[in-house]
Amino acid sequence: MQKYLKNPNKFIKKEKPVEMMKNTFEKLEKTIAERLLKPSKNSYVAQLNTKGVDAILKKIGEEATEVVIAAKGENKHEIVYESCDLLFHLMVLFANKGISTKDIQLEMERRMNTSGISEKASRTQDN
Repeated sequence: MQKYLKNPNKFIKKEKPVEMMKNTFEKLEKTIAERLLKPSKNSYVAQLNTKGVDAILKKIGEEATEVVIAAKGENKHEIVYESCDLLFHLMVLFANKGISTKDIQLEMERRMNTSGISEKASRTQDN
């Protein structure tokens, strides 16, 4: 596994966590979109997107596995580090598929207004 930050908190601004997360995801979404609109040979995002959705999905699978492995350990910072890799690659997928962070936020908010058991039962009834 890659090196991870020993103290990621020293780089965090003093904002409310929800606002900070929203701002971070919005900035990342914008950066990814810019890299896709103006591809460069020096852009990892552009290179990955050029390889197609299968390459993006492969990276998501790899990163998800690294999160699982990190979670089996006891190092919280490693879990955070690997989770950031996974979220980043999910956002590349979202951009590739034309899904915005607002789309994800709206769905998450919809689910928050329903019990998890009821929400899951409604999905099996719809299919």
